[in-house]
Amino acid sequence: MRIEYLYRFPVKGLTAEALEEATVERGGTIPWDRAFALAQGDSGFDAVNPVWLPKSNFMCLARNARVAKLAAFFEPRTGTLTLRAPDGIEVAENALRPEGRAKLGMFLTAYLGDEARGTPHFEYVQGHTFADGRGKTISLINMASLHDFEAKVGARRHRRRFRANVWFSGVPAWGERDWVGQEIQMGGAVLKVIRNIPRCPATEVNPITAERDADPVAELQRLYGHKDLGIYAEVVEGGHFAVGDAIEVLGAT
Repeated sequence: MRIEYLYRFPVKGLTAEALEEATVERGGTIPWDRAFALAQGDSGFDAVNPVWLPKSNFMCLARNARVAKLAAFFEPRTGTLTLRAPDGIEVAENALRPEGRAKLGMFLTAYLGDEARGTPHFEYVQGHTFADGRGKTISLINMASLHDFEAKVGARRHRRRFRANVWFSGVPAWGERDWVGQEIQMGGAVLKVIRNIPRCPATEVNPITAERDADPVAELQRLYGHKDLGIYAEVVEGGHFAVGDAIEVLGAT
């Protein structure tokens, strides 16, 4: 088995950035993955005391399909986050500074239009991750499972719908479902697979057109009796991994 693609998603709900490599710490995520989010004005998110909140409290594809057409680029060395709308209008600000986040939030709020609730705030809290699920995890999807799904549906389901950090090859379709509770070696890091990933309405959104043109949740349920695609894993031993690195199942802990 090997890593085929590696991604981070700096802004919750926005586009992926392809990576060649990453270094992770125990209990952490891929650096800068889901580090930023636009909290809706009624979310109740408190940057002084950040706690996990459901995705509906933030700008997200499940509720805001139009954001699929926004492009996001983050430069960790300078903290500059660039957001570009489909008409070419863009904003580039230091997302690590309050004044930069204020301008980024104004841009996103204007783009959301009627879908913005109250006065949204663009958030960053060092050490906090705006993940869909509780806890800090890395998401992995078996490419063979996606291909099997597409074959049974009879249509393409672009991998960008599913927003995984790691796409891997070399295991039969759906074999990864047996890894829950086991540890895997991925390059120089060791991860523990903790659960399957239940898909949500965000997968309905075509990442190219921003239209809701499919229902993968219903398709998965009809074809397989579950709505899962992919696995979540926690980092138990930090290390480095890269595209092309091997993945090995180590067994149960």
